[in-house]
Amino acid sequence: MPGSPPSPRRRFVWEIDWNLLRTFTVIVEEQSLTAAGHRLLLKQPTISNALRRLESHMACRLIDRSANHFRMTPAGERLYAECLAMLNIVTGLPDLIKDDPDLVAGHVEMAFASHIECPFLDRYLADFHKTFPRVTFSTTVSASQDVINAVLSGQACLGICLAHERHPDLDYTVLYREHFGFFCAPGHPLFGKTGLETRDLASLDYVSFKTDHLGGALAPVARLRQRENFTGQILGLFSNLEEVRRLIKAGFGFGPLPIHVVTADIEARQLWQLPPYENPPAADVYLVTKRVSRGSRVETLLPDRLAAAIEAAPLSERTYPQGLVMAMPAAE
Repeated sequence: MPGSPPSPRRRFVWEIDWNLLRTFTVIVEEQSLTAAGHRLLLKQPTISNALRRLESHMACRLIDRSANHFRMTPAGERLYAECLAMLNIVTGLPDLIKDDPDLVAGHVEMAFASHIECPFLDRYLADFHKTFPRVTFSTTVSASQDVINAVLSGQACLGICLAHERHPDLDYTVLYREHFGFFCAPGHPLFGKTGLETRDLASLDYVSFKTDHLGGALAPVARLRQRENFTGQILGLFSNLEEVRRLIKAGFGFGPLPIHVVTADIEARQLWQLPPYENPPAADVYLVTKRVSRGSRVETLLPDRLAAAIEAAPLSERTYPQGLVMAMPAAE
């Protein structure tokens, strides 16, 4: 009503200096008040005062810090996530007010797991670039859990990774399905041998992914190992494909790899496929997006169009290797 005092929420909106939120974001990203000052071209006392003012406005402590300690409080973590969302919205404002609504420009940050190889995705990105040539891209490659965290925090508009447990704030869409084979390298006692059966692997040393367990994203591989009673020593567990492949090639043992990803290694006889050759275990790789997203226009457009493309293509067209018919490797 006219003349009535503003509510505490409205008073907060009008009284807060929005630059404090930007400064807080930079402090968190730099993990240091001094480094934040260098980045913002401000003196350290100015940064300290900004943090104190923001904590006063929020009526809580946002960062616990000392000479050798810097950590966000739970309230600080929540505020940082909201600051990222607001910055994404502000970044997209120029697109929203352009005279030509079809002129889409901007930058998108994506987060991928380490072994993403999907021709369907490559074709989609190529088509997207042709349609929206002014959009730029960058991708961070990391472990699947880090991909999930990047999407949750708003640092990436989409993630592509393996997933087992589902976070309630995220949507998961199967992007593609990949089959895993067991492989060894030259120097391994089974390299080049034909006529092998799965039981021939049971007592041999093994390397794999950290998610290769019954509660993990590679549970199908773990179930096969359990069913076949593999008892060999596990010499290494890693978060990315490159390290698993490296130790297999170094002769530490045999291990699982996505068949379509290592085709060139198979053809170059740097890897030798082991049984089972029929019905190899499979894992789904997901497009992961935030259920409630407040990103820029292009950060919404990219995953929305990808989700629509996925829905329009049968899973058989997004399963690798395509037309899977496995036969025993040819003898040397």
